[in-house]
Amino acid sequence: MAFSLKQLRYFIAVAEAGTVSGAAQTLAISQSAVTEAIRELEADLGVPLFARHARGLEITHKGHQFLRHATGILAGVADARHALTQESDDLTGTLHVGVTSLVAGYVLSDILARFRRANPQVEVTASEDSGDYLEHLLVGGELDVAVMVTSNMRDRMALQTEIIDTSPYQLWLPNGHELTTRPSVSIEDLTGEPMIMLRIDEVEEATRKLLSAFGARPRVAFRTRSVEAVRSLVATGAGIALLPEMVYRRWSLEGDRIVSRDVSGSLPVVQVGVVWRKGAPLSRVAREFVLAAQVHKNMR
Repeated sequence: MAFSLKQLRYFIAVAEAGTVSGAAQTLAISQSAVTEAIRELEADLGVPLFARHARGLEITHKGHQFLRHATGILAGVADARHALTQESDDLTGTLHVGVTSLVAGYVLSDILARFRRANPQVEVTASEDSGDYLEHLLVGGELDVAVMVTSNMRDRMALQTEIIDTSPYQLWLPNGHELTTRPSVSIEDLTGEPMIMLRIDEVEEATRKLLSAFGARPRVAFRTRSVEAVRSLVATGAGIALLPEMVYRRWSLEGDRIVSRDVSGSLPVVQVGVVWRKGAPLSRVAREFVLAAQVHKNMR
């Protein structure tokens, strides 16, 4: 592989912005430099990372896969640099962290484990709540940082975000379902199928909007706030589900198989980030947590 760290930074910026112009503005460089870096990266990898259309760029499935690796590579480099410059004295203090429901069991635990290993004398308190309320607490200074779904953040002007994971939606099916035999699945194929809806972090709203955009009205069989309940219901044939890839597991708690399939078309993407109040200096404890989030690697 001949790609450079600069190309990876530019690729991540485009993936987050959705346009070359937006990435160029974030990076404070020319659009032509970003375009050339993405072109060279795609040529080196031998796969298209983005689909081009009139409104900008849409990251491909291969692009989503590579995005995780690119983020991990840059995070590893940052971690290596930090290891060489880390202050020798033990860090103490208190860290107040917020987390949204979808993220709590799939991202935060790894970050907290890493942070606590490096900073055993720091007391950490974590609170789970809705994204809107966490934004309120961050702006009010009641939380130091939050790890949350950022796709639907409302107060972006007051908050700083570092994206640490990007997860496309995918279809969950019970083993043996007719759709598992098809080489490709479209949104239209889901018309009339009973749907299991997850009611956390705006997942249900995103699913309804997605289906309605294709003229399909979801036939809701069950609504729940439990990911494990969705797994069990799908695995036993009660319905199908559209959920972010980050929460997919092959088996339900009862040991029944769940099959995942990519769906053709423009599916939404869930972005997870570490968020803090813009303009306020981060404490050393909070900076260490942000670093732990940056080097986080999703091992699913």
